[in-house]
Amino acid sequence: MREPGLGAQSFETAYSSNWTPQQEDFDELGHVNNIVYVRCVQNIAVEHWSTVAPDTLQQQVHFVVLRHEIDYRDPLLPGDNAEIRTWLGRASGPRFDRHVDIRKSGSRKFSARARTTWCMLDRQTGRPRRISAEIFEAFGVTPDELD
Repeated sequence: MREPGLGAQSFETAYSSNWTPQQEDFDELGHVNNIVYVRCVQNIAVEHWSTVAPDTLQQQVHFVVLRHEIDYRDPLLPGDNAEIRTWLGRASGPRFDRHVDIRKSGSRKFSARARTTWCMLDRQTGRPRRISAEIFEAFGVTPDELD
């Protein structure tokens, strides 16, 4: 059995978490506000990294978002529970893409789907740092496995 978060390179092997929207997450139209989906994208990425990376590595580097690209399809409504999945995409230099899929529990279609571009920064210098073998190893993937 795979350790949670390791080998997250596709929807099927993604790191996942369940989420229930709260009253403050809904907008005047009665569905989850778009900005809340962006927060979910951020939170699942941080949760995934915190799950797989040893403390020593987390103290050396952190990630910032350079770009969010998000599509909305099936709104989450009061009473809905959601499953959020995330997996790694293409890596280049200090950057890598991360995919996120948010959908109602048991649904075959997504409520929101995102691709974000992250940049790894050295915590001491604040400068970009190339994604190293140590980072890929923490996530349990190799660069050639990622799209």
